[in-house]
Amino acid sequence: MAEVTRSFDLAAAPDAVWVVLADFGSISSWAPNVDHSSLMSGQESGVGAVRRIQAGRITVVEQVTEWDEGTALGYRIEGLPPAIKSVTNTWRLRPSATGTKASVVTDVHIGPRPPQQLVARGIAKRLGGVSDQMLTGLRDHVMSDQNAAPAAGLAPSATGSAAMRKPAWRLNARPEDCDA
Repeated sequence: MAEVTRSFDLAAAPDAVWVVLADFGSISSWAPNVDHSSLMSGQESGVGAVRRIQAGRITVVEQVTEWDEGTALGYRIEGLPPAIKSVTNTWRLRPSATGTKASVVTDVHIGPRPPQQLVARGIAKRLGGVSDQMLTGLRDHVMSDQNAAPAAGLAPSATGSAAMRKPAWRLNARPEDCDA
């Protein structure tokens, strides 16, 4: 299994961040790398809630496996190539000096053999970049909800990526939507 963690400091209270994450079916309203999202179950929150997301030509289903009100949201990602046995994302929120420390832990399991573990690390690294984009979108959304500009100087922690921009890999991306 390979694991990658991305963290970001948000200038907002944990409750304000949780409200956005807990609206499980609305990830497309704040994640720049998600084109469409919708709930697939009658359950809107808590363990067992299911959503479908689309990013370009990729469509996956995510089912909540962990829900700790205000502090943790974990989900299994289904619909990836069959060689990938499992992928989970777990969001963790905790109070920080600047507001909230938001973290996304991505676990990728392909198999026990060394070549499989090497591939899992590569996939985890790529998914870490996706997590960076989600963290940036979350920050911008929470800040816009507070009627404030995104806070300057709030950057990913040492476990995050320094490059934060709209994804250029999206099939429907226009050049003006992507940073150079």
